[in-house]
Amino acid sequence: MNTPLLKVQELHAGYGKAEVLRGIHLQANTGSIITVIGPNGAGKSTLLNALMGVLPSTGIIEYAGESVTRLPLEERVMLGVALVPERRELFGSMSVEDNLVLGAYRQVRLRNPRWRAQMEVVFELFPRLLERRTQLAGTLSGGERQMLALGRALMSGPKLLMLDEPSLGLAPLVVKEIFRTIDALRKTGVTTLLVEQNARAALETADYAYVLEMGEIMLQGPASELATDPRVIDTYLGTARKKASTGGA
Repeated sequence: MNTPLLKVQELHAGYGKAEVLRGIHLQANTGSIITVIGPNGAGKSTLLNALMGVLPSTGIIEYAGESVTRLPLEERVMLGVALVPERRELFGSMSVEDNLVLGAYRQVRLRNPRWRAQMEVVFELFPRLLERRTQLAGTLSGGERQMLALGRALMSGPKLLMLDEPSLGLAPLVVKEIFRTIDALRKTGVTTLLVEQNARAALETADYAYVLEMGEIMLQGPASELATDPRVIDTYLGTARKKASTGGA
């Protein structure tokens, strides 16, 4: 059996004395898309920040078969872990191209002479960024900023890409475009851990899903199966999906 790229056991994390995550277990295989869905306040962003090393945590975090539990954020980045935060954290006074160059920090540190070729890959995924390569990031639309945040993360050549609410605040058509791109990353071998409130889009894209509520995993399974689970339908997908799955009008 292949070793999962990411394996998490008994993960606890929080802020000060306030524990948010309690005993989280999850894993992601290479090239797969894993999603974590749940309500506001469930601990989804806390989970990503703990895995990235932004927050202290206890438990076991294994990456490519090795423990990274005690490694700082910078070393996790160098191993090939990237996080696109909910707020995107772009440099608004810098151009699109300069933001992408900054994203290549890991490849430059690894002395990879082909890091500039990765920019062409990003432009192929997001043609709109090519059109706006000299434009200041702060003047982009919400959808374009999300594309740039994704593109900047991809410039590092990550093996594990973690996305925090990539559809937040975006128009439906832009959301579809973002999720098409996430699905396309499957072909590149990138493993994606997707935290998302848009449960319908997340379950349609992911291979495997976890439902996080009040800091604990309440349900898990293949995404296609959770999409037809009555508990998930009632709580996250609405009755319209339930009627469709039962053949109702």
